[in-house]
Amino acid sequence: MKTASPELERASTSATGEAANTCSTGCFLRDSASAVPQSWAAISLKKRLRVLRDARHRMATQTEVFAAAISPELARTHADTLITELLPLLDACRFLECNAAKILATQKLGRSGRPWWLSGVYAEVHREPLGHVLVIGPANFPLFLPGVQVLQALAAGNTVTWKPGSGGAAVAHLVAQALEAAGLPAGTLTVTDETVAAAQGALAAPPDKVIFTGSADSGRAVLEELAQTATPAVVELSGADAILVMPSADLGYVAKAVAFGLRLNGGQVCMSPRRLIASQTTITALLPLLQAALADVPAVPLSARTADHLQTLLFEAMSAGATVHGDFAPAAQKPLLVSGVTSQSAIARSDIFAPVLSLLPAQSMLHGMEVYAQCPYALTAAVFCSSADEPKARSMAAMLKAGTVLINDIIAPTADPRVPFGGRGASGYGVTRGAEGLLEMTAVKTLLVRRNRSTRHMQPTGTAEAAIFSGLIGITHGGGLATRWAALKNLIAAVRR
Repeated sequence: MKTASPELERASTSATGEAANTCSTGCFLRDSASAVPQSWAAISLKKRLRVLRDARHRMATQTEVFAAAISPELARTHADTLITELLPLLDACRFLECNAAKILATQKLGRSGRPWWLSGVYAEVHREPLGHVLVIGPANFPLFLPGVQVLQALAAGNTVTWKPGSGGAAVAHLVAQALEAAGLPAGTLTVTDETVAAAQGALAAPPDKVIFTGSADSGRAVLEELAQTATPAVVELSGADAILVMPSADLGYVAKAVAFGLRLNGGQVCMSPRRLIASQTTITALLPLLQAALADVPAVPLSARTADHLQTLLFEAMSAGATVHGDFAPAAQKPLLVSGVTSQSAIARSDIFAPVLSLLPAQSMLHGMEVYAQCPYALTAAVFCSSADEPKARSMAAMLKAGTVLINDIIAPTADPRVPFGGRGASGYGVTRGAEGLLEMTAVKTLLVRRNRSTRHMQPTGTAEAAIFSGLIGITHGGGLATRWAALKNLIAAVRR
């Protein structure tokens, strides 16, 4: 097995923890992709989706078991887990049951749009399983994020290895048990432990594709490993997401949205708001509303690494003239607001996993989009406005570089199982969820069938044929009637010669 790079080992250490090496019923440790049976792909899509449906029904009867299996280190209640993890996972499963057949159906391309010189050739676009997919999950949402990816990979006919993030093995085993009880063939889904060695072994197999969710540093380390074998990947990485507040926005509503974003999972969400961009007048009016809304947000403990990083960022910001509203207390950290920050400040460009929000002034909304663009992360962005200004907000959304833009909301609508999710820039590439996420789990195979026996394209060509082809090109693609008429005359002359 290839030794992992130091960057991968450091990244894996930050994203994984120690867990038992044994697997519960329904998941099997494996040494290589070749050890996994290939019969799952041969099962009809209808039967595969029936397995997913039955597993969904089984998981729906175990709500408390699933809630209790989520790591107690996460800043959430059991109710939070049910609404942010289990419910959207089951919704995504039902989406596959209802839509996968249409999404994965063979596309038959008829005569329409076919070049005339390919008359007699019929085309089909098929979607086939990739083979074996490795899903590397995060620690902050150990069920919903990797769970949807696993279900999509299985629906497409792949075998899957699920590498859980820290604290995610128990709930991953529950999903595997439900799937096996529903009829998933043994060995189709492998759940590894949470260790660095498990990640290294799964990457070394190697898989046919990797779906990775985690920090930008971890993602870059994984991509470095995958580059050695040219293994494709979807990488959903860090965010430093922004809220852009138009002058017409309901500031009380904005404050509630910010409080929700910094409370959810202790502010440890890739889409948690990290930047708020508005005019200085709006920021001045919004600041006391934010402070009031955040007063009831519970404090969360920070890891030593995150606390050190946050302290450094706060010190640098204050040294440059920024004001920190709130107290730095990593053992029980309440949300922090940082005003007087510029778009070049490190704290406004960081993917820090802590409940902190930088307030960035902009001279206008056009200038606000320039401020937004200074950050390399481009996962989601939110624009808040009045109903009357929605057309303006839509225009802004069209110009923002982001995987998803929300208007008058944050985070929650992205759980819609119909919509794809992914980032741009330093936030990664490729998508999960929705129809596009399912297609990511497939390989395209094009089938071309000639139904006549024409051999004209097989004949050798020379000067005469070049003149004929030149005329044909002019007739087909020339701009204007005069050009096409001249090309027709040249073609006739070439044929006569």
